[in-house]
Amino acid sequence: MEVERRSVKKGEEEEEDMNKNKNVMVNHMAQMGFRVLGFVLSLVAAIVVGLNKQSKVVPLTVSLNLPPLDYTLIANWHYLSALVYLLSTNVIACSYSFLSFAFLLKNKNKDNILALLVIVLDTVMVALLFSSSGAAAAVGVIAYHGNSHVQWNKVCDVYGRFCKQMAASTVLSLAGAVVFMLLVVLASVGLQKRPK
Repeated sequence: MEVERRSVKKGEEEEEDMNKNKNVMVNHMAQMGFRVLGFVLSLVAAIVVGLNKQSKVVPLTVSLNLPPLDYTLIANWHYLSALVYLLSTNVIACSYSFLSFAFLLKNKNKDNILALLVIVLDTVMVALLFSSSGAAAAVGVIAYHGNSHVQWNKVCDVYGRFCKQMAASTVLSLAGAVVFMLLVVLASVGLQKRPK
């Protein structure tokens, strides 16, 4: 009778370990998928920002007696420090996502110290992407609405495509930040469910 109980208990423990290993594997695969998604989102956001440039010919009236002069105005991403920051953080996040994917693919039997390092770096990516998206969104709101208190005019009336690309890259960067935040959550849950 005692031997039978031990074998049933041992079978239950083996089944529990098998379920834990299955959960760890599912968590690992989800993390890999989110890393690929984070890589793609940050890469596309960086490309959209890097290609953001628009030229517009605007008539400039010098005198009422003279015909207006055509003046070419150019909006370029590197004229705004918020967009430079957005591009930089997305390049950093994209590079980190690629490197962490390669590292996690190679290192399947992770120890807790390396997993903790990845969680910390994922958290840094969340902070970088959220802060750069917030800066770009703030500049975008001013570009769209202007600010009458400091006499800043709306520029999205003139540079419509430029503003749309800026908004698209900001949204892509925010989506990347959410993906990295989900990676932090998944990794934290994975640390708790890891078999001992």
